[in-house]
Amino acid sequence: MPLADLVREADRQLTICNACRYCEEYCAVFPALERRTTFGEGDVAYIANLCHDCRACYYACMYAPPHEFAVNLPLMLSAVRVATYDAYAWPSLLSRLLGNGVRSTVAATVVGTCAVLGLVFAFGEPSRMLVAQTGPGSFYRVLPYLAMAVPFLVLTAYVLAIMIGSGLRFWRKTGARLGDLVDGRSVIEATRDALDLRYLRGGEADGCYYPTDEASHSRRWLHAAVFYGFMSAFAATTIAAFMQEFLGLMPPYPLYSPPVVLGSAGGVAMIVGSGGLMWLKWRSDVRPAAHRMLSRDYGFLVALNFVSTTGMLVLGLRATPAMGTVLIVHLGAIAALFLMMPYGKFVHFMYRYAALVQDKIERRRDGSSEPAASAREALGSPLT
Repeated sequence: MPLADLVREADRQLTICNACRYCEEYCAVFPALERRTTFGEGDVAYIANLCHDCRACYYACMYAPPHEFAVNLPLMLSAVRVATYDAYAWPSLLSRLLGNGVRSTVAATVVGTCAVLGLVFAFGEPSRMLVAQTGPGSFYRVLPYLAMAVPFLVLTAYVLAIMIGSGLRFWRKTGARLGDLVDGRSVIEATRDALDLRYLRGGEADGCYYPTDEASHSRRWLHAAVFYGFMSAFAATTIAAFMQEFLGLMPPYPLYSPPVVLGSAGGVAMIVGSGGLMWLKWRSDVRPAAHRMLSRDYGFLVALNFVSTTGMLVLGLRATPAMGTVLIVHLGAIAALFLMMPYGKFVHFMYRYAALVQDKIERRRDGSSEPAASAREALGSPLT
């Protein structure tokens, strides 16, 4: 459905929610509704990305299907999120090609692996792929350092440029001011909520209604494993770069070194987290989920899991003849993951974080309070 049609349907459902207000203490979405009387594209995009898909409102709603009002906010808002990914990314052709879930992941990984293999043949020594390489600089005997680093630096610059451009387009569309991006207090408060995964706790003290209509904290913990695993792996890469460029220590590093410890912890966490989230998604109720969002969820989780798995294999096989082949596949998978970042589910962190910042700014301007941590807390229940 085109974004304009989604906005019209979202306006209808959000207006009903605004009149009802049964879920007003569930999360940040409903106070944001109450601050509005009409819902244009920017308002709908903002609210959709403020939603964390805990689904508490869906299972509590008296107007959900089969009621004639057919209110299904999680479904509608997830469809809007996908549409915003397509509408605000550039170029739109890549968004369509790389936003098709697992198929896009497989195709991009194959292309990325072939590209890395081409670099090996162009700048490396192909026969070394099948021979055990040991000692400092063994990775670079398969693929020279510059042939490895330069393409990834270019790809990283491209990804950052597209994501920053998409984020600014979203920010302007929602009516926010560029100067608000340096609102220190709002940024700090939004960062705290993002790091704590506050709105993945759901509308009840027992957690999200995910994957079924029974509350659970499993999604929050698995999401935390993916997020903090990714940050651990990023820290490992940063430290390894510092050790190589400034200390002159070439990889591979000892098992007890910071890059290996952090990278291993991050890899295991991402494998467990992404695998667990795929399991939850497979078991989840599909009624409050947009098919295109489910597809992108699976695509991102498969890509992240494959990158983490091949990374752990490189570590485990680094002194064997299989290391060269596994390294090429791992680099190809990383290239695919990077290329898909501005167009797949990965980009949701940027939109969602921007929505959290805007929510903090709006609350301060209007003098409104934070929503209660749970519906039970809002009702004053002694169970909280």
